[in-house]
Amino acid sequence: MNLENLTTERRNQETMNLDELTIKEALDKMNQEDQKVALAVQEALPQIEPVIKSIIESFNNGGRLIYMGAGTSGRLGVLDAAECVPTFGVDSSMVQGLIAGGQKAMTVAVEGAEDSKELGQQDLIDVALTKKDVVIGIAASGRTPYVIGGLVYADSIGAVTASISCNKEAEISRYAKMPIEVDAGPEFLTGSTRLKSGTAQKLILNMLSTISMIGIGKVYNNLMVDVKPTNEKLVERSKRIIMEATNCDYETAATYFIKANENVKLAIVMLLTNASKEEAVEKLSQGNNFIKNTI
Repeated sequence: MNLENLTTERRNQETMNLDELTIKEALDKMNQEDQKVALAVQEALPQIEPVIKSIIESFNNGGRLIYMGAGTSGRLGVLDAAECVPTFGVDSSMVQGLIAGGQKAMTVAVEGAEDSKELGQQDLIDVALTKKDVVIGIAASGRTPYVIGGLVYADSIGAVTASISCNKEAEISRYAKMPIEVDAGPEFLTGSTRLKSGTAQKLILNMLSTISMIGIGKVYNNLMVDVKPTNEKLVERSKRIIMEATNCDYETAATYFIKANENVKLAIVMLLTNASKEEAVEKLSQGNNFIKNTI
C-alpha cells in the first residue's frame, strides 16, 4: 500500500485551518477527533478477544507476551510492559516491549532502525523467543519492516503472532495470525500518529495486558491484588485493597499485610479463610492463584 493511501497519512478535512484557530477552537476540534478513537476500537473488539485468549493460554503454559514496534508504537509497547510489573506483581520477563533501535530509541530517534527486518528478527532471537510466546507487532502505518521481520521470524518458530495497526488492510496483517486493525480516521495533525493512532494503540494494549492478567488470577473482584508495594503510596494502597476485599478495618489490614510479608493476595486469603500464612499459600496453589477458588 502506498503511503498516500494510508488513513494515517491522509489530511483531515475537519482540521485544514489549524493554524487559524484560537486555542479554544483547537481544543474543541482535537477533543472531537479524540472521541472517534474509542468507537473505532469498539469495532475491533471481535479481533482483540482471540488475542487475549491466546495470551492467557501462553501465560498458563509458561510463555511470555512480547510487544515490538518502532517510534511511538514501540514506546507504547515498552510502557505497557513496564507497568505490568508493579500493577500485577509479575517478573519483568513475562511481558516485554521491544523497540527498534533499543533502549536509546525510547527518547531519541534511531536512524534506519525501523527499516530493518533483520533487526526485528535479531531482537527476538536475543530474548530467546520460543513457541510458547505471543508476539504482537505494533505499527500505526501497518507497514514497518522491523515489525514484519519480527512477525515472520516468530511465525517460523511456531510462536503465536498478532498485530495492531491503525489502517485497514495493513501490510503487517498479512504476517500475523491474529491481526487487529483500527481506523479512527485521519490525524488531527496530518501524519502525527502519536495522536489518535497512539491513543487507539494504548487503549488496545490496556485491554490485552489487563484482561489477560485478570484471566490468570491477578484480580479479585475489581481489585489488583498482586500489586507490588514498592513505595509508600503503594503500601497504603495495598492496605486499602485488603480492607476492601475483606471488609476489615485499617489496623487489621496493616497487621495481616505484615504477617503475609507484604503479599496482598496472601493477606486477603488469610483473612477470608481464617488461615495461617502457610495454609493460605497452599490454598492459592490448589486454587490456581485465584482468590475465589480458595473460599
